[in-house]
Amino acid sequence: MVETVSEIDSRFSRQISALLSAPDLLQLQAYFEALVADRRCNGLEVKLDSKNGKGVYCKVNFEEGDLILKDKMLVGAQHCSNKFDCLVCSYCFQFIGSIELQIGRKLYFQELGLSVSDECGPSDESGCNSSVSKSCIPSDVIQSLMDGRMKLPFSDKFALPPVVPCPGGCGEAFYCSELCAEADWKAFHSLLCTGSSSRDKGALLEFLKHANETNDIFIPAAKLISFLILRFRELKAASHIEQQRKKHKSSNLQYNDIFHRLLEAWKPVSVGYKKSWWDCISLPEDIDPCDESLFRKEIKELAFESLQLLKHAIYDDECAPLFSLDIYGHIIGMFELNNLDLVVASPVEDYFLYIDDLPDSEKEEVQKITKPLVDALGDDFYSVPCQGTAFFPLQSCMNHSCAPNAKAFKREEDRNGEATIIATRSILAGEEITISYIDEDLPFEERQKLLADYGFHCKCPKCLADKP
Repeated sequence: MVETVSEIDSRFSRQISALLSAPDLLQLQAYFEALVADRRCNGLEVKLDSKNGKGVYCKVNFEEGDLILKDKMLVGAQHCSNKFDCLVCSYCFQFIGSIELQIGRKLYFQELGLSVSDECGPSDESGCNSSVSKSCIPSDVIQSLMDGRMKLPFSDKFALPPVVPCPGGCGEAFYCSELCAEADWKAFHSLLCTGSSSRDKGALLEFLKHANETNDIFIPAAKLISFLILRFRELKAASHIEQQRKKHKSSNLQYNDIFHRLLEAWKPVSVGYKKSWWDCISLPEDIDPCDESLFRKEIKELAFESLQLLKHAIYDDECAPLFSLDIYGHIIGMFELNNLDLVVASPVEDYFLYIDDLPDSEKEEVQKITKPLVDALGDDFYSVPCQGTAFFPLQSCMNHSCAPNAKAFKREEDRNGEATIIATRSILAGEEITISYIDEDLPFEERQKLLADYGFHCKCPKCLADKP
């Protein structure tokens, strides 16, 4: 029986409070030490204290341009609209298929008015976007690109992993390998798959429809709840096995034991800085400050609608506290406050740049084939990268400075969804590594206003110097 949100929030108030309470510093330190070891970034350490929170410090010197960190995401999701322009692995987010398939899909969805490039203006009667100068590609050419019958010159230099379908048969998730498919199924997708194994396909589709039409930040939130439920079940199963090994009389876990497993599953989420989404979301520029209270109330109601739909789809009685509005709001708020954009450069851009750099003697003949494709896609849209939202456990520990010594920057070889942090100047051992949460070139007042949404008043050297 699915309980209403209000019943869950009131019935499990003690458990919800425990989940949202600050973790023990010693346990937290051990968690981050294990995380640093897993990331193989032994030149870093996370320092914690009860007054200043957490920060990332270097144990070795870094020079400008050095790689500081490659951080795996805890959870991430490609933006819904971006899926029409980029076919990527649903687990590691690298591009998959072939250059031909990537181009063919973009053109196909563009014809249907679903590509990002078609947001520029209406189509004319022929179906071509009339606001930009584009040529139309015949449907049979588009189909031959998609099904592999047409091979583009030099595309073999940009080989991509083959497309592996979802093991649940949903037709919405695709992968670069069986390993990624299995990992995603185990960690997230088995609860969110709309294929034949779905517990309630209709409810899941309703949740996804609502997210697509309102705010797709609900999708990584749902993935995180799915991750927590599956992690809880894994820990619970391990406890049963341990009990049987020790030949306990009863293999039934008591409620306190069950909640202990849920707290253990929650540990990777406990490290993220969190506030309720409706309290920390930035006030849009088109909302009058006088209407702020109404705006935040509407945001809370939107989250309530989303949570109701998610509960109908994947509710688990033993994980009931995860379906409280308080927990859901803090999970979404964690993405809002700790989000590092998920961005992976498109190999389609690399392909067309390669063609453009060919010797004139070769390029003229090749461009008879490729130029109509570029014209059809549009100069500003053939290079659309994979874009989404993700939470990175170590990157989220990096504090802000308006004069940062590091930044998120993808190098040529960084072709998946991992966060890549690069030094922007020389950093000495013992220094804190900082990044900027905002555009640090903005005037002092604007920077402080934006940073207020993160819950602090910046006192970095630049702000102290710029303060009137």
